[in-house]
Amino acid sequence: MKNSKELIDLLNLENLGNDNFSGNSVTIGSPHVFGGQVLAQAVNAAYRTIPENRFLHSLHSYFLEAGDLTIPINYHVAEVRDGGSFSTRRVTASQNDKTIFIMAASFHKKEEGFEHQAKLKTGIKQPEELLSWDDMLVQFGDFLPKSMKYFLSIERPIEFKPVRIPNPLQPENLPANEQVWFRLKGEQQKIDFRTKQEILTYISDYNVLNAAFNPNASNYNFGNTQTASLDHSMWFFRDFDFDDWMLFSIESPNAFGAKGLSKGNIFTRDGTLVAAVAQEGLLRPKKAVSNKH
Repeated sequence: MKNSKELIDLLNLENLGNDNFSGNSVTIGSPHVFGGQVLAQAVNAAYRTIPENRFLHSLHSYFLEAGDLTIPINYHVAEVRDGGSFSTRRVTASQNDKTIFIMAASFHKKEEGFEHQAKLKTGIKQPEELLSWDDMLVQFGDFLPKSMKYFLSIERPIEFKPVRIPNPLQPENLPANEQVWFRLKGEQQKIDFRTKQEILTYISDYNVLNAAFNPNASNYNFGNTQTASLDHSMWFFRDFDFDDWMLFSIESPNAFGAKGLSKGNIFTRDGTLVAAVAQEGLLRPKKAVSNKH
């Protein structure tokens, strides 16, 4: 995928009838389906059953099996409840009659109420000062480990600029946090709020576990550690546009027992808090790898 239009096409599922939908997959450099794609396609499926005046405010999900890139993913939506203000949906994703993912999502009609938000930290380098993943491939490609060079060479509809770039040839332990600027590639079109939420859900599964890796980066990395998203939760707060860079600011409060927890906030460049994310992931040294997580 090269731009936002191709990403939107990927997330827009085929309607099979009776609250069943089907979608295809595109690799991001992993041998398995990207978790963010399954998340975002599940949101698309749920939205297809929701009244026009209600919008996603939270989702909670579990990744159960690795997805196969070569066959379609089927999504079934259970219409759990439509109340006076909230609607709840349960989405099950499957391949070959095996459940690979489940999600519960809640939708809310717009209402007025009290307001406050976390503040964007000051002193963070701006995207104009930083290298993108594409820039890193051009400048350092000949010196990067083969797996990292391959990952960076994949065409993506999003441009990422990490605030801190670790040296893969001299790994060192880092603070348990990560800040990454991102924006969509391609000419920006007018996107409705539902589609913006689907895209942001897709993006939210990128970079999130890095913060849990960082304190032990001198010993473990994505090459010698089995990683997988175990669960993923997300909360949506305010409308936003993709017409400028946005910041994903992530912290990890804990890693223990081959699992790491990361929590993050997503801000517009002007400091508006639009969403929050929490994910626990598998961080298993490969000497202890088994076939299932």
